[in-house]
Amino acid sequence: MKGTGFSPYISSNRNRAGLQPPRHGSLKASDQKPGPLNSLDSRPEGRPSVRPGPTRLGILLSGRGSNFLAIAQSIRRGRLPGVEIAVVISNVPDAGGLKAAAELDLPHAALVSKSRPRADHDADVIACLQSHQVDLVCLAGYMRLLSPQFIAAFPNKILNIHPSLLPAFPGLEAQRQAFDYGVKVAGCTVHFVDEHLDHGVIILQNPIPVLDTDDAQSLSTRILAEEHIAYTEAIARVTSGAYEIRDRRFVPKMAPGGSQR
Repeated sequence: MKGTGFSPYISSNRNRAGLQPPRHGSLKASDQKPGPLNSLDSRPEGRPSVRPGPTRLGILLSGRGSNFLAIAQSIRRGRLPGVEIAVVISNVPDAGGLKAAAELDLPHAALVSKSRPRADHDADVIACLQSHQVDLVCLAGYMRLLSPQFIAAFPNKILNIHPSLLPAFPGLEAQRQAFDYGVKVAGCTVHFVDEHLDHGVIILQNPIPVLDTDDAQSLSTRILAEEHIAYTEAIARVTSGAYEIRDRRFVPKMAPGGSQR
């Protein structure tokens, strides 16, 4: 691994002695209902290629990881067939999401970013993801901008969820931005990550009305509930492979007869 001064890997409970945990954590595709198995390739248009084996997610987080836990629950309940969590990584060593990953017996790693050059830290995260054979990276409250080298390492294979209806209210405190602006409809967006902030191709958006009784906190809470639904749906759409990207549009492929696959 490149660089120094960061916490070592924290392996799964099944293999604490080594740097690389077992290929499967407790949330395995084999524990789920049968479904299509897909892996993403690096073609510029971002279209997936199908191969045997589950789609392996790498989760990046900085805090409690509520979206990570929602994804884990969806896998456990069979809502994401053919998908498993390969590793959970945090740049914050005491993040609640890491503790949750340990409790779920999932491979996890603390790669501390504080006081480290961005390029060095990102190189370590990239190496960790690649060592766990990650197909799709999911940002779940990861409070860092990704470097161009990171984006290049996983082209069209990084998802993010943002608590506004982009392109409105990018950046921090999007819920409060929306509330203070007086919008009547708020919501969340799941999108591919590119080199710009909250900018990549939109996969889906879940809108909610802003109630007259809302304040910024209650609106944030209701948006978060939608995030937990939206992220699972977005992962399902991407891992299905039944889409194409036209300019900035995520377009589901149509099955014979005119219905969406």
